[in-house]
Amino acid sequence: MIALSLAEIAAVVGGQTHDIPDPSVQVTGPVVRDSREVVPGSLFAAFVGERVDGHDYAAQVVAAGAAAVLASRPVGVPAIVVEDVQTALGALARHVVRRLGATLVALTGSAGKTSTKDLIAQVLQRKAPTVFTPGSLNNEIGLPLTALSATEETRFLVLEMGARGIGHIRYLAGLTPPRIGLVLNVGTAHIGEFGGREQIAQAKGELVEALPPADEGGAALLNADDPLVRAMASRTKAKVVLFGESAEADVRAENVRLTDSGQPAFRLHTPSGAADVTMRLYGEHHVSNALAAAAVAHELGMSAEEIATALSEAGSLSRWRMEVTERPDGVTIVNDAYNANPESMRAALRALAAMGKGRRTWAVLGKMAELGDEALAEHDAVGRLAVRLNVSKLVAVGGIEASWLQLGAYNEGSWGEESVHVSDAQAAIDLLRSELRPGDVVLVKASRSVGLESVAQALVETGAEGEVAAR
Repeated sequence: MIALSLAEIAAVVGGQTHDIPDPSVQVTGPVVRDSREVVPGSLFAAFVGERVDGHDYAAQVVAAGAAAVLASRPVGVPAIVVEDVQTALGALARHVVRRLGATLVALTGSAGKTSTKDLIAQVLQRKAPTVFTPGSLNNEIGLPLTALSATEETRFLVLEMGARGIGHIRYLAGLTPPRIGLVLNVGTAHIGEFGGREQIAQAKGELVEALPPADEGGAALLNADDPLVRAMASRTKAKVVLFGESAEADVRAENVRLTDSGQPAFRLHTPSGAADVTMRLYGEHHVSNALAAAAVAHELGMSAEEIATALSEAGSLSRWRMEVTERPDGVTIVNDAYNANPESMRAALRALAAMGKGRRTWAVLGKMAELGDEALAEHDAVGRLAVRLNVSKLVAVGGIEASWLQLGAYNEGSWGEESVHVSDAQAAIDLLRSELRPGDVVLVKASRSVGLESVAQALVETGAEGEVAAR
């Protein structure tokens, strides 16, 4: 964080100093909420969770070098006491962002946010110092913590914004007002909470409504291939830039194809030129993510050649997102178990089919959460798609949602041993250890709550003879 005194921070957040001998002491380290991340000069934000109360760690973090604790009650060590820690954290982030000379880029969408954010960051880092959301910390706590990690040297601040209801993105954009706003897509993720795709579009479009007008540098980058996103052009006064495979897109892809290993390649066209891209990531769905990143980079002055080079060299920065591991025995494990919704599930299955040409393929799938009344139909459709893509083996893991996946596959024409429903992750591990053979490709994917990353990790650690290899 940019250096601020404890007195300044107290004034910004409307707090009272307690047990602080010298209010002129500066916070020179990061603002953190995890006591294990404290370094000398940190500010520790004490949140009260379901199982852990950060206030209980106050003495420990100060002993570790924290300048003070941002707390909702006195804790017997240097603290800035506020009525609500989350509100105070947001106010501090807003203050710091105003003092920065950085360009703020915000993005949202139903699917692909984290992968796209990682691509944008890797491209912009070639131009100037860039700070970006770690993992998918895109909520009311994660976003201000990311903004507060910026320093005077930061030139680009890339922030992922998530939403679980109307007004959430408006609130986040108020904390960290972006100049460039990017909307990827409107899908069915969290549709059970929103009530429908139109409501999701309403929520995602709050980002473009928050942008400054075009004559003040505001730019809304919209997916030309998604009608609900494209319609958001009428909701902003910012300059509108379209990206996608549509011929009308300002930043577009032509001659899209997959390499033999399942990696996308295409010709990138921008208003200032064109260049070829071959990505290191897996799956055709990354083309749209790459075009979104290219649109941001072009808006910030990078040439088509610079963008294409950066996209071709970019990798995955976040765990368990199409994370590919080649085992010594020739088995390929694709760990995409961080999260799942119908759009990302379909994209992952298509990537599996592309990677597995001429090989035996396994789709180890589990529940897609928060689909509400659409849950049965969406799980059934994914099971059917696995059959249509000629996936060799479907392993549906878990409860009733997994049974819907298996039933969809069965009704599409999969029977016998082509699809199977198992009770839990350990049952899936046991099955795969006994049946995998060299050359097989295994995709593991489900919503985060299912915890199927344990399946992928166990398979990675399994040697050619089926014994668990030592770490």
